[in-house]
Amino acid sequence: MTLQYILFDLDNTLYSPRYGLELNVDRRIAQFLVAYLGLSLEEALRQRRERIQHYGTTLEWLMVEKGYTDIEAYYTAIHPAGEADILSPVPGLREFLESLPLPRGILTNSPKEHADRILTKLGIGDLFTHIFDIRWNGFKGKPHAEAFHRALNTVGTIPETTLFIDDTPRCVSGYCALGGPGLLLDEENAYPAYPHPRIRDLRELTGFLR
Repeated sequence: MTLQYILFDLDNTLYSPRYGLELNVDRRIAQFLVAYLGLSLEEALRQRRERIQHYGTTLEWLMVEKGYTDIEAYYTAIHPAGEADILSPVPGLREFLESLPLPRGILTNSPKEHADRILTKLGIGDLFTHIFDIRWNGFKGKPHAEAFHRALNTVGTIPETTLFIDDTPRCVSGYCALGGPGLLLDEENAYPAYPHPRIRDLRELTGFLR
């Protein structure tokens, strides 16, 4: 089938993990877990590692298994207003996105305020038809199949005609399981044995549009 749309992940996909933004987010999540669960850092991280594989996000795990309800307090702690200050516009990124022959959107497991900050800092917020954030998906994000289907139903495409790019193997594998073409962006070569298509630089995706 002919591709009709490109769906991008946001964090560590539209900018490099070398900025360290996601590492900062992970540190704030760890601090939050220690305070909320009343556990040592080691035990909080152990529980997160063990359980997160069953959920799209840490927040989903906390809501389902730990009775957490104060969503806005969580996001205020995890995504403070200045979080994007570490970023700077990526040279050539805007021009590259503008050159793509298909419309494009973003599917992120982060809240929209986070996405807006990132896209504003990168100077590319006007280049996407939709931003599908975690609230929009009812706090059930990737790799849940319904997160993908809701986004594609909104833009009027199906997995087979939509290219999806993400830096997380389980998210790309989840999309591939739906029958769609998925690309793993593995800039740092962390997943050399990944069984599906993998690229090291975002610009390589043009080879999959032919």
